[in-house]
Amino acid sequence: MRLAKVIGQVVATIRSDRLGADKLALIAFIDLSGQEETAVAVAVDRLGAGEGEWVLVVGGSSARMSVDSTGQSPVDLSVVGIVDAVTSNKSTWFQKNQQR
Repeated sequence: MRLAKVIGQVVATIRSDRLGADKLALIAFIDLSGQEETAVAVAVDRLGAGEGEWVLVVGGSSARMSVDSTGQSPVDLSVVGIVDAVTSNKSTWFQKNQQR
């Protein structure tokens, strides 16, 4: 799993039947200093995370299984959790009610 921040949405009304109709979130991964990385990615989001929220993202077969129990969906990344807080060494990187 990796930490990421939802920075937007991707709308694709025409898509593979195997992809389904799930929301697509535009995400930026979070680095060791708690900041957004420059590269962005698209993740399937069945949880409905909003822009600015931090999320837990899984990739590969874990992402496919989170969307389709047969693992046959064409999915590389999937949001599997919406983060409430992240702490490390007695400091807080992120607190949902005090977003950066």
